[in-house]
Amino acid sequence: MTNIIITGCSTGIGLETALYLKDKFITVYPTAREQKDVDMLKELGFKYAMKLDVRDPKEISSAIERVLKIDGKIDIWFNNAGFGQPGAIEDIQTDVLREQFETNVFGLHESTRQIIPIMRKQGFGKIIQHSSVLGIISLNARGAYNASKYAIEGLTDTLRLELKGTNIYPILLNTGPISSSFRKTAIKKLKENVDIDNSIFSDRYKKSLSGTQKSVPFNEEAISVARVVHKIALSQNPKPRYYITKATYLLGYLKRVLSSSLLDKILIKIG
Repeated sequence: MTNIIITGCSTGIGLETALYLKDKFITVYPTAREQKDVDMLKELGFKYAMKLDVRDPKEISSAIERVLKIDGKIDIWFNNAGFGQPGAIEDIQTDVLREQFETNVFGLHESTRQIIPIMRKQGFGKIIQHSSVLGIISLNARGAYNASKYAIEGLTDTLRLELKGTNIYPILLNTGPISSSFRKTAIKKLKENVDIDNSIFSDRYKKSLSGTQKSVPFNEEAISVARVVHKIALSQNPKPRYYITKATYLLGYLKRVLSSSLLDKILIKIG
């Protein structure tokens, strides 16, 4: 039976994907950073739920060792854990940017680096990297998050070349707007790490905090991502990347056909 380790399953895409795959007769090893979320996963019937903070290499190693002890192999590793740090670039201190990268990029990289030798030894595997439409285009006041997703794109595009012919597949998911607790976490990070009152963008931030911003077009539910992950699990030759939501298809197309200046005009209106 196919198995999968999924990081960041406390809520949203990670949780929905774990639940969906569980019903598709795939052995799911969901992980979460906090023990309370691991307990919640176990209550939902995931007996193999594990605590895993991707910022801790030892916890990554322990998760890998546990799965190998139970199953003797790891078919799929889904690097889903991540969060968004809002704020204009000039308002984001370097330490805050570093914190964004610790989870979204360095944690993903360490997980990937540790799983590759296992997959090389067994002769197969799939590594799913959760990127974003914001790994293709950039939006205002999301510089830290944009940068983290662009970094994932660069790492994974390079890894695909390095793993050519190994039967190990690095796969990018470019998700657009998905219903989750992502915005709630982002708002919390904005309050914690940005000096809103003394910023030139103060009015913009306060509008965001008030909840009066316009609704996001082309929004989809987390099940859209879960279905794609299932498709990848069943595929013998998965694609290098999967666009998820109409927003990703549209903006990905515009990135290819428009000049930077024309694209910027559109992105400023969106953001």
